[in-house]
Amino acid sequence: MRCPFCGHDDTQVKDSRPTEDNATIRRRRYCTKCGSRFTTFERVQLRELSVVKSNGDKTPFDRDKLSKSLNIALRKRPIDEDRIERIVNSIQRRLETLGETEIPTKVVGEMVMDYLIDLDKVAYVRFASVYRNFREAKDFEDFIGNLGDEQE
Repeated sequence: MRCPFCGHDDTQVKDSRPTEDNATIRRRRYCTKCGSRFTTFERVQLRELSVVKSNGDKTPFDRDKLSKSLNIALRKRPIDEDRIERIVNSIQRRLETLGETEIPTKVVGEMVMDYLIDLDKVAYVRFASVYRNFREAKDFEDFIGNLGDEQE
């Protein structure tokens, strides 16, 4: 593993342990050249996933992009960072177990919506406003009105 501080190729693992959800291994590393310490995370990847956008373009699945989207929707909401990481892990596992290597963005978006509706209604509406491309205030009104219907 290359040192992120000096670029030296020889780093040593000082400590390894699983994360709380046992989905990732956390490793503390030490650079033998500059002495810096840093953390890496190792996780199982079952298969290479591609996301198929609505225009047909394909891009590699990017868990960081998924995490950023959730963080934007959950900004200033009382949700722990670890909880967001567990959601990202869960969505990635679900996508990998679908058996497909090409996943439409609609599938990813709906999975996120499924998690957010139970987690935080404000984040759910925020995410939906971008995901469903709300263009005016009436779109919000209609969506929030239907949200009340779904809860009954």
